[in-house]
Amino acid sequence: MKLSNNFTLEELTYSKTAEEKKIINIPKVEHIKSLQLLCDHILQPVRDAFQMPIKITSGYRSPELCLAVGSTIKSQHTEGKAADFEIEGIPNLQLANWIYKTLDFDQLILEFWNPAEDNSGWVHCSYNNNNNRREYLKAMRIDGKTVYSTME
Repeated sequence: MKLSNNFTLEELTYSKTAEEKKIINIPKVEHIKSLQLLCDHILQPVRDAFQMPIKITSGYRSPELCLAVGSTIKSQHTEGKAADFEIEGIPNLQLANWIYKTLDFDQLILEFWNPAEDNSGWVHCSYNNNNNRREYLKAMRIDGKTVYSTME
């Protein structure tokens, strides 16, 4: 099922972990609607601006899949409102900053990015149909724990 010009439901629900652990990862109708909004307001505008394919590393995740990958069932991924992605050859900081300056989003996180390695980590971005917080964070691992701080 096509969600936008360049994105399909299949790529936003595929998970190697779900495949390996035989976890059912099928979104409900309301989650599919949220994924369409995410594509319309975040992913497709990024694709159109950079004119390069986006590698989706995580989109919709069932609560069981969220737990299996070490996340929480409160993650926006379980609602179809968030995706993790990158564009090969584009530094993740540049990608995140472009989203911050250009798009309306709920939460934007530069995850596990290392300034010494342009393509380290990935970008997490979520979209809410109303009341987007425009929260821009970075995530780092400190003493084995994920720590979030505001991007400056």
